[in-house]
Amino acid sequence: MGGSNCLPLFEVSVSAFNDLPFPKSLGSDNHSGVHPKILQGILDANRGHAHSYGMDPISDLAKQEFERIFQKEPFVFYVFNGTAANVLALGSFLKSYESALCSDQAHLNLDECGAPEVLARTKLTPLPSYDGKIRPEDAEKLFERQGDQHHVQLKKVSLTQPTELGTVYSMKELRTWKDFCKKRGLYLHCDGARLANALKSKGHQLSDYAQIFDVISFGGTKNGLLGAEAVVLFDSERAKDLKFIRKQFLNLPSKTRFLAAQFYTYLQNDLYLEMAEKVLDQAQYLKSKLQEFPEVKIHFPVESNAVFASFPKHYVKELKKSHFFYIWDSQKSMARLMISFDWTTNDTDQFIQCLQELKNKDGLLQSQPSNTNEASK
Repeated sequence: MGGSNCLPLFEVSVSAFNDLPFPKSLGSDNHSGVHPKILQGILDANRGHAHSYGMDPISDLAKQEFERIFQKEPFVFYVFNGTAANVLALGSFLKSYESALCSDQAHLNLDECGAPEVLARTKLTPLPSYDGKIRPEDAEKLFERQGDQHHVQLKKVSLTQPTELGTVYSMKELRTWKDFCKKRGLYLHCDGARLANALKSKGHQLSDYAQIFDVISFGGTKNGLLGAEAVVLFDSERAKDLKFIRKQFLNLPSKTRFLAAQFYTYLQNDLYLEMAEKVLDQAQYLKSKLQEFPEVKIHFPVESNAVFASFPKHYVKELKKSHFFYIWDSQKSMARLMISFDWTTNDTDQFIQCLQELKNKDGLLQSQPSNTNEASK
């Protein structure tokens, strides 16, 4: 049969999706969609054919953007999720008898389902945290058995920036950790799932981070990208190993251009900082509105896109119906409220309106006279 060699084009109906509810959420920045500019970048990359496994021109363009922001040649490895990024960042540096220090609150320690231990064969050594941060002086006592063949050997420190509690290490704190690691012969890792927010919050430059950290888990998905993360390191010898380890860990993307296109768009013209500035502003606005309620307690400094707040327990169920969130600490009725790139002041105002209605209802109930009759006294 004659005719065109081109495949037919089909119109895809999304009517089924249009009927589904997608309400705004404070539960996680993973709940948000994809930033329109990032989605457009994917669409722009979706034409013709290109070599796979990072040998495409878009990957080259994205690397140039990474070089620009770090002001140093980086070795960039794209992966599909943050767990893969963190495990690879550990596994490519550590031997099976070596350990990594991290915060007791770190995602590595609590929310990777043992992946560092199972896949990277790395023991984690958690340190007690203060507002999510760890301190070098608390790690000193752990080195008493360095060199002891019966004891795991400490070789790396992992700092979460921003921390799981939304706080951000200052440049002084980061440099103190760097000096500590240099003195002890340790590698330093940055778990940067929300790294752009930390940069904007403290006015940090990635060129400084390139001098401080040996390897960075550079987050994308929580910041408006679609299943795209990057492991960034600056040692060419380590990069040679990571090339093979990533494949073994099932995270070598075949159509890499679609991950690279997202990071290219994210970094180009500093969109990553523009998006970070917006979520930081929205987090501060939410905090300021919550502080108008004496019955609401704010926990931890609000330095990123997370607000931790305790509500009266009987408010929680109705507040969740307004905008879903997770309870971080049930004993304190403490919620974690996460701001995503598409959150607006109007969304906060709606949430605050629900809170105000609950407070008004409380006031009415308390002002009602008792129904207890005289006979029961």
